[in-house]
Amino acid sequence: MHKVNIKNLLGTKFPIIQAPMAGVQDSTLTIAVSEAGGLGSLPCAMLSIEKIVSEIQEIKAATDKPYNLNFFCHKAAAYDAEKQLNWQKILKPYFKELGIEFDPLARGANRVPFNHDIADAIEPFKPALISFHFGLPDKTLIQRIKSWGTKIISSATTVEEAIWLESKGADGIIAQGLEAGGHRGMFLSNDISTQMGLFALLPQIIQRVNIPVIAAGGISDKQGVQAALLLGANAVQIGTAYLLCLEAQTSALHRAAISSAQSAHTALTTLFSGKPARGIVNRVMRELGYINPLAPDFPYAAIEMTQLRNHAEKLGVNDFSPLWCGQNTLDCQTISARELTLQLAGINEKI
Repeated sequence: MHKVNIKNLLGTKFPIIQAPMAGVQDSTLTIAVSEAGGLGSLPCAMLSIEKIVSEIQEIKAATDKPYNLNFFCHKAAAYDAEKQLNWQKILKPYFKELGIEFDPLARGANRVPFNHDIADAIEPFKPALISFHFGLPDKTLIQRIKSWGTKIISSATTVEEAIWLESKGADGIIAQGLEAGGHRGMFLSNDISTQMGLFALLPQIIQRVNIPVIAAGGISDKQGVQAALLLGANAVQIGTAYLLCLEAQTSALHRAAISSAQSAHTALTTLFSGKPARGIVNRVMRELGYINPLAPDFPYAAIEMTQLRNHAEKLGVNDFSPLWCGQNTLDCQTISARELTLQLAGINEKI
């Protein structure tokens, strides 16, 4: 068991991290969770440098509590024109059905791996914590971040990834169980069969590393939080439960899917970005297969799919939307993030 004072790592009242969720939140959710005593997170991977700075300024103007900045650190793949063209041919019937033409000049959402330009922009703020997905950035960036007094945590989906993260200088590890919504943090292997549920993964990671371990995946209430802590986790990271919160920017279509019977069926899919991510099963996932080998590498699969999504959503259809969601939506509630954070912490406070 790793008996650490979680305040030394997170600086928070409660051992609760709000998972960074790109596309469904901004600093408003971050602030609400931090103010409530948890660690609010800001997903930065799809933001411009200017937007990252302005969002940090919003956070600092609203709270003096710690917050987490989250970045991707994937190895950017080269654009493969032939693979992209084949993908466009596969999706062509959908474009025809919607009565739209593919825009060859369009690009998907920006997903730039963490780099020195980003570090230059955030250095003046010296954030208390930075989390990474898909491994860690190179040694010079890690050293630079640590020179600010900033702690670093990253996601591990296998024991091997956890050991690797510790060896490269991570201060804490997020054990990401297979139940978790959104992108898998896997980076040492692309083999989906290596992925395991949280309560199988968590004790194995705890046994093999000597730094704090944060449990993520399928936790949605105070009992789940307590169970993870009893298994030896030092903290928990929770995303899906926050999707319906008042401060979240989850779209109406996405909220409706989460609140419906449709959310009982989620799957890992590569269709929307090129990397495996868990979302609510919809039409395009059923028709093209969840893990399609013809999908372009991350993040290029998003180029065409985003065009289909944007048009379909205007028609009130979620057929092409990445409805990121974990396997447990039981406790998703349309309440404030403050109220949810306190519930997760087992605090009964009248709001």
